[in-house]
Amino acid sequence: QLHFVESGGGLVQPGGSLRLSCVVSGSTVNYHAIGWFRQAPGKEREGVSCINTRSGSTNYADSVKGRFTISGDNAKNTVYLQMDNLKPDDAADYYCAVSYVPVGLCVLDVSHYLEVWGQGTLVTVSS
Repeated sequence: QLHFVESGGGLVQPGGSLRLSCVVSGSTVNYHAIGWFRQAPGKEREGVSCINTRSGSTNYADSVKGRFTISGDNAKNTVYLQMDNLKPDDAADYYCAVSYVPVGLCVLDVSHYLEVWGQGTLVTVSS
């Protein structure tokens, strides 16, 4: 069974940093991309960043460009999200997901990802 374990969230002040991790297990075929998504109370889940596991191509939401960096370790089936200069608007539950779309890039549309979610990891940004 496809399973995700997200970790690394916590409470930080504005301008602080966190590094999130997501471990993927149970995939019987190679996925092409891993994405990070977040959901704040009362809001829809939105794409934050993604990385194509074959090409290394990455993508970022406009709101996090220049502040977040995604990376992956294919051997460990793990993706990371380094979040710097965090803002209150970044506060949310963060989730990861995989995509099997056979393209060299990755997209931040949740419809491209398998709707299997872990427990998420909570990021709180407050002064």
